[in-house]
Amino acid sequence: MPRSRFSGSLSIPKVDVAIDMGNPFLNLTVDGFLKIGTVAATRVVAEDAYHVLRKGSISRNNLEHTLKKMCKEGAYWGTVAGVYVGMEYGVERIRGTSDWVCLL
Repeated sequence: MPRSRFSGSLSIPKVDVAIDMGNPFLNLTVDGFLKIGTVAATRVVAEDAYHVLRKGSISRNNLEHTLKKMCKEGAYWGTVAGVYVGMEYGVERIRGTSDWVCLL
């Protein structure tokens, strides 16, 4: 079983997280899942914060709903991104090139 490593760095304004799963396909897929899943969860927080500020009140039910929505949206969009990145990597490996333009 391959060993996996986790490393991260923070430099303003970019946060980079690298997970070494021992396979480039898995590395790219997990990276895409984490990055896009985080963006989707952040979008949900921003939307719900806007609605709370507009309404002027917050409740425990709103917080629970926001947390559930964050997890659902993050998992959904992260999965979509992981599948896309994995398929793109597979196509690049099969074709032997990393561009989508056929130059003669």
